[in-house]
Amino acid sequence: MRTEDVLAAVATGLWHWDNASRIATFDAEAARLLGLPAERVELTESAARARFHAVDWVEIMGIINLAVAEATLAEARLRVVDDAGRVLRTVRARSRPVAGKKDYMLVGTVQEVPEAQPGTSAVRAQVTGDWRRNREAFLLDAGRALAEARSTAEVLRVAAGLSMPGFVPSGLAVFSAEGNRVKVIGHQGYGPGEAEPFLDLPMDAAYPAAEVIRTGRAIYLPNPDDYQRRFPDAWKQVAHFARQSWAFLPLINAGHSIGAWMAGFSIPVSFTPDERSVLTTVARMLAQALGRASLHESERELTVGLQRSMMPTVQPDIPGMKVAARYVPTGGGLEVGGDWYDMIPLPSGRIALVIGDVQGHDVRAAGLMGQLRIALRAYASEGHHPDAVLSRASRFLSGVNDTESEDTDPRFATCLYIEVDPATGLLDIARAGHPEPAIRLSDGTVLVRPTGGGLPLGIVPDTDYPTTRLVLEPGETMMVCTDGLIETGGHDLETGWSRLREVIEGYPLDSEDGDLEQLADALVQAVHGPPSHYTTGPLVDRREDDIAVLLLSREALVPAEVGGLTTLPHPARRMVLTIAQAEPERIAECRHQLGELMHDWRDGDQIDSAVLMVSEMVTNVLVHTDGDALLVAEITGEQGERRLRVEVEDGSDELPHRRHPGEMASSGRGLVLMELLASAWGVDPRGEGKNIWFELVEASGASGTHGTLLTPEGLAEVT
Repeated sequence: MRTEDVLAAVATGLWHWDNASRIATFDAEAARLLGLPAERVELTESAARARFHAVDWVEIMGIINLAVAEATLAEARLRVVDDAGRVLRTVRARSRPVAGKKDYMLVGTVQEVPEAQPGTSAVRAQVTGDWRRNREAFLLDAGRALAEARSTAEVLRVAAGLSMPGFVPSGLAVFSAEGNRVKVIGHQGYGPGEAEPFLDLPMDAAYPAAEVIRTGRAIYLPNPDDYQRRFPDAWKQVAHFARQSWAFLPLINAGHSIGAWMAGFSIPVSFTPDERSVLTTVARMLAQALGRASLHESERELTVGLQRSMMPTVQPDIPGMKVAARYVPTGGGLEVGGDWYDMIPLPSGRIALVIGDVQGHDVRAAGLMGQLRIALRAYASEGHHPDAVLSRASRFLSGVNDTESEDTDPRFATCLYIEVDPATGLLDIARAGHPEPAIRLSDGTVLVRPTGGGLPLGIVPDTDYPTTRLVLEPGETMMVCTDGLIETGGHDLETGWSRLREVIEGYPLDSEDGDLEQLADALVQAVHGPPSHYTTGPLVDRREDDIAVLLLSREALVPAEVGGLTTLPHPARRMVLTIAQAEPERIAECRHQLGELMHDWRDGDQIDSAVLMVSEMVTNVLVHTDGDALLVAEITGEQGERRLRVEVEDGSDELPHRRHPGEMASSGRGLVLMELLASAWGVDPRGEGKNIWFELVEASGASGTHGTLLTPEGLAEVT
C-alpha cells in the first residue's frame, strides 16, 4: 500500500513547498482539508495563502523561517477558511526544510485537529496576547540598546542586562571564534572562577558553544537529561550550576559565524517556536552589534595609530615659554583628515611652530598631510627662512598633485609657519591661506593679529609668502588653529572668533587655577562640548571639520621687591607691527589693530585721534622714505589713568619738518595733527633712522583740543 493511502486513511495529507518557484503542492487528502476538491493540486503562494486565516499565515511563515535558520521541525496550528472567509476547520501543519537556506524546500503533513468545529474560532498556539505584546516591546528595547552600543564592552553590558519576557536567563555567556579556539568574551551569572573551564576551549571541543560555531546551527537543551546525553563531558563541568534549560545560538554577521551566545535558565523552558523566535532575533541583533563594535574599534585603533605617528609631542620645556596642542578628529569614516601641527627645533636655536590643513577629510588627505609635514620639517631643518620654507612646500605639493592620476582631483593645503625666538619673544610669521593668529595680551584682551600671506600651498608652484614680524610680550599667549575650531557649528570667521574670544579672555591664565593645557581643553569644549549646542552660528549649513590648535605662552614678569613689599608690575598692553614698502594695504590693518588695542579706552574721540595720527605717521614713512615702518603701540597704567605711547620707526635719517599747508594742499598736516591731538609727541634720531612718537593720557585728554578730532574745515582754520 502506498504511503499516501496510509496517511489518507488517518485523515493526514501531504504537501510540498518549493521556495524557488513559490509553488505549493497538495495531495488529495491535503486538498480536501483545505476545502478544495479531493485531488492533487498545485497552488501559487497567493492562492495557498487565501485558504488560511491571515493571522495564522503570518505566524506560520515566521515559524518556517525559524526552522529554516535552525534546520529544525516547524509546527503550527492554522485555521482553514472558505471563499467567504468563514472558518471551516483547524489543522495542524508539520514540516521540515531540506536543501539550502535560500532555495529550500519544505516537506510536511497536514492533519485536522478534532476539537475544532466549523464556524468557531480556531485553537490558537499557547501564547497569550499579553506575552506577544511584551515580546515585541522587549525586542524593540533590546534592538535600540544594542544599536546604540559603540564598543564590545557596551554590547556585552547590554546583553548581560537582557530580561526576556516569560523566561529570564539566570546565566549568559558570549563566545567568540578566534582561529581554532573558542573564547568567552563576556559572561553574567557566574561567581568568581566559575567560568574558568570555559574561557578558552579548542574549536573541536565537545561543548555546545563550540559545536554551534562549527555548524552554524542553534542547540536547544530543554532539560538536564538532554544536556547529559548529548554532551556528557561538558555536563560534568556545568551540573553544579543547577540550571534546567540551555539555549546556544550562533552569532552570524554578514554570513559568517563570529561566535555563539548561551542563555541558561534556572526553570524548565520548552523552547516553543515563539520562544526560539525571540532568542534567534536577539542573537541576530547581538551579532550585528558585535560586528559594528568590532569595526568601530578597529577604525578607532587605526585612527589612534595614525594620530600617534603623524602628530608629534610638543616640547614642554622651552626656556621662558609653554606650549600646548590638541588634535580632534570629527566626522565619520576613519576619523582622520588633513589637519596637523608640528614643532621643529631649528639650527639657529629657535623653534618653528607649524599648523596646517590639507583639503579633504579622508585617508588621502591624511596621507598628503603626512608627506607635507615631513617636507616642511626637512626644509625648516635646513635653516631656511619662513617664506622660503612655505615656497618650497608649495612647490613640493604641486609636484605631488602633478604625479597623481588624471581622475584624482588636486589638493591644496593651508599653513601657518611661525619661527619663535624664546629669548626675545620675536615671531617671524609666514602664512599660506590659513586663519590669522590670535594674541591674548597680558591683561586678558584678545586681538587677532593680521599677517601678510599668500595662496594656499599647492595651487601655484612659485608663490611668494611675505613674512610678518610680531613680538610675544611677557605674559602673553598666542593661539593658532585650523578653521575647524572657528567655523564648526554653523559659525563663520567673524562669529567663530567671537565665540573663541569669550573663552580665551574669560580663562584665568594668570591665577593658580589657570593652565595652558586646561585652556586648550576649554577651547575644544566650546566647540564640541555641551556649551556648543547653545552657541551655534548664524549659518544654516552646519559644517563639521577636524580641529588642530596650538597655544604658545610666554612667562609673565617676575614680581619685584619694592620697599619691603612684593609687587607685580601692572601688565602692559602692547602690539608690534611691520609695514613693508610693498604692503601699503597694511595701513588699514594698523588702524584696525590700534582700535582693537584701545577697545576699552574711556574717551572714544581719543581713539579716533590715535588712529588718525598712526595712519599719518605710517603713510609718511612709506611715501617719503625707501624703507619699511616698524610700529610699536603700548598702553600702560591703571584703568582710567592709562597712557598710550605709539612709536613709528624707519631707516631714514631725514627728520620731519613742520609745514604750513594751504587750504587745498594734499599733504603737510602730519605734525600739525600731532601738535593738536597728542598729549605729547616728538622725534628721536637713532643710529640708523629715526623714531617718531606720540602719547595720549586717558584721564586728562589730549592737549590743545583735549581729544577732539578735527574736521578738514577745522584744520584749515587752524593752519
